[in-house]
Amino acid sequence: MFMGEFQHSIDDKGRIIIPAKFRELLGTSFVATRGLDSCLFVYPMEEWGIMEQKLKSLSLMKSDARAFSRFFFSGATECVWDKQGRVNLPGNLRQYAKLDKDCVILGVSNRVEIWNKELWEQYFEQSEESFNEIAEKLVDFNFDL
Repeated sequence: MFMGEFQHSIDDKGRIIIPAKFRELLGTSFVATRGLDSCLFVYPMEEWGIMEQKLKSLSLMKSDARAFSRFFFSGATECVWDKQGRVNLPGNLRQYAKLDKDCVILGVSNRVEIWNKELWEQYFEQSEESFNEIAEKLVDFNFDL
């Protein structure tokens, strides 16, 4: 399971160091794609396969399903580590997530998220204010803390 929050920076060539404990869980190759809320989602190959199957099960007759599948898969790229434990993120993904220098790397259960530091701080501040309300809504999904 991925968990934790780490501060890192991306270099001029688009390379970023992922925390060692995340590298172990991601394996030798993994998938990075556009995520929600203007961040990147990074999946181990096994989790990517699960996501692929879930998205394949959506009806192509629904425009929202087609749109989300296009968004998710068209941005996806298989990544590998360089000898220093860095990953080179493609320009289109860096542009989407506004990754230029300071980044935040989050462990979120089955995936890693990579955020622009300023966007993460804004998102966290807004979410923190409504955390209790969000938790109450989760009860509707049979979720209890």
